[in-house]
Amino acid sequence: MISSAPLVRRLPPAYRPLFAPGPFRRLLPALSVSDLGDGMSAVAVPWLALQLAPPGRAGLLVGAAVAAYVLPGALGALLLGRWLRGLPARRLIRADAWTRAALLGAIPVGWAFGVLGPWLLLVLLAGSSLLHGWGASARYALVAEVLPAERRLAANALLSTSGWVAMIAGPALAGTLTAVVAPAWVLGLDALSFAVLAVGAGRLSIVPVPVPVSDSDRSDSGRDRPPAGAVPRGEGLRVLRTRPELLALLVLTWLFNLAWGPVEVALPLFVGQELAAGPGLLGAYWAAFGVGAVLGALAVGMLRRGAVRRVLLGIVAAHGVALLSFAPPGPAVVSVAGFAVVGLVYGPYGALSLGLFQDLTPPPALTSVLALRSSVLMTASPAGATLGGPLTAVLGPRAVLVGAGLAMIAVAVCAAGAPALSGRLARGKSAGTTSGARARAGAGG
Repeated sequence: MISSAPLVRRLPPAYRPLFAPGPFRRLLPALSVSDLGDGMSAVAVPWLALQLAPPGRAGLLVGAAVAAYVLPGALGALLLGRWLRGLPARRLIRADAWTRAALLGAIPVGWAFGVLGPWLLLVLLAGSSLLHGWGASARYALVAEVLPAERRLAANALLSTSGWVAMIAGPALAGTLTAVVAPAWVLGLDALSFAVLAVGAGRLSIVPVPVPVSDSDRSDSGRDRPPAGAVPRGEGLRVLRTRPELLALLVLTWLFNLAWGPVEVALPLFVGQELAAGPGLLGAYWAAFGVGAVLGALAVGMLRRGAVRRVLLGIVAAHGVALLSFAPPGPAVVSVAGFAVVGLVYGPYGALSLGLFQDLTPPPALTSVLALRSSVLMTASPAGATLGGPLTAVLGPRAVLVGAGLAMIAVAVCAAGAPALSGRLARGKSAGTTSGARARAGAGG
């Protein structure tokens, strides 16, 4: 955590105000620790599934495990809104973190007692992700709650960068540890990281940044409005219906993440089967991805204005082109470098897309809208991962990795001709003009 004045002065100007005393600076270390735990899970979850899979079922179980780690979060975001949508962001972060800590912590316990099998692994992974749609969206709702609009893009980028740094250190650390201990114990460290976040969020006190009131708001005198802090049911859907540019961006991101899902299944099988290597090389792939993503995410935090539509579509297309580095047979260093480029071009995507949501969503509805966004996006990558299992069994992991890249290029080409993306999204406010940011998150993105 950067706290001394000399170090803060060396940061780019856009980031310096974020390290002033306040709730964002206090919570950032705990968020970074939990990101590191999630980075370790990128190796530990599929490698543990490989160890537990029955003969001939490795691809199916890896796909199911990757999906179970995130997909129930989408169901939680959709089904639990009645009870959770009105809670403060800090409480949502804490509830998600304690759930993750408890259920992921049960995995090494089950391994130690010899009762951890494929079904128990899937149940525990699924339960751990149930509240993650709310917890992940609450991080960015917290940014909008405690920071003024002009600092949000940099804060979003810093949160994204924390996730990408974790994708450097986490998989590398997990790959090293998995060569010594079972991957179940690595998931125990992931559980511990979320316990740290839960404690940190519990100690946080927040004074929200005042929201400016426009003349039109004053003239309405509060008629036909919910009380402050209340969010009507269906508010997230209503906002998306009235903002076609956000709906179009959500569809683009969903298709992008759907094409990404098979990569998370095919990559560990590519390493273990085609390259006949171990978890250390899998960690190297994810670490290279993280290095590229850190550079991309930090760069976007210093943007002021930009053609958001062209940048987002360009990211999707370039992401796909970089995955084509898996096509030629040869040494692993070629595809590792290509995976670093995959991370580099993806790094800015989350900051730019979330900046648009923060800019164009009314503040009282932001948590609800971001939770809806998370619930929708959380279905994409797991759905792709579920498809990735049988596809990998039929086509082989190399063909699936290349096919995912071709699918992304096709998504970008088709989206470039969509009316909402080519029109209203282009005329919408740039994420860098007035506001402050995939993570795996995914997460994320």
